[in-house]
Amino acid sequence: MTIVLDGKKLSLESEKDFALRVDKIKKQNKSTPILATILVGNDPASETYVKMKGNACRRVGMDSLKIELDEKTSTSELKKRIYELNENDNVHGILLQHPVPKHIDERSCFDAIDVRKDVDGVTSLGFGRMSMQERAYGSCTPFGIMRLLKEHNIPLEGKSAVVVGRSPILGKPMAMMLLNENSTVTICHSKTKNLPDIVSRSDIIVGAVGIPKFIKGEWIKDNSVVVDAGYHPEKCGDIDLENIIPRCFAYTPVPGGVGPMTINTLIMQTLESCENYFNSN
Repeated sequence: MTIVLDGKKLSLESEKDFALRVDKIKKQNKSTPILATILVGNDPASETYVKMKGNACRRVGMDSLKIELDEKTSTSELKKRIYELNENDNVHGILLQHPVPKHIDERSCFDAIDVRKDVDGVTSLGFGRMSMQERAYGSCTPFGIMRLLKEHNIPLEGKSAVVVGRSPILGKPMAMMLLNENSTVTICHSKTKNLPDIVSRSDIIVGAVGIPKFIKGEWIKDNSVVVDAGYHPEKCGDIDLENIIPRCFAYTPVPGGVGPMTINTLIMQTLESCENYFNSN
């Protein structure tokens, strides 16, 4: 029987635990965990994502601090706002909504975030620490995927895994997280030669390339674990799931698989950051 890796269900179950932990912080420390979200410009999709993150905070009793900046904001102006949030003890997590306008140096702004508040897992320092199995907040989508796999006791050690996609906040950290769990990992992308052959030899397939149905069902062998981290306006992911669901060992539905775990992991890591702050003070 094929296992459905239901991210929506796990995220809702997790929120019950988060709410209890938030309530404990409020009672013991007279404080509320706060996630600061920074939105530069007026991209409609980004506005929607920021709203969803604010709603998720409120569902568990947390607060969100929404900072909206003009489309013409410069790199230095944006970094100044980030530094202010770094110094604000009432803010426990900082999220810079991706993408920012093209004239802004996004990587420089990501790396301006204090690693202790990098609850979205976007800094170079956080990525390096995570890769070296040191304490760090993981990039939310790949870490959400890892939580989903572990929740369903999906075996990872010794398995052959392929990650199709190499973005700094999804494909690359996904590969490192699987490697840290003793999978044997291949990283591919849209220009990889013989991609169907590589996919066909893999026990675990992660689609993170950002192209609708780029990975074909016939490439995937029976009893594989299929994780689709893509979502497109056509209401499909990066993997053509239609004909492989009956043959899979486990798969993430689109929508309802990976997506809910991304925001849920962001909330979880903001909560952890708040707990760590009070435990160290």
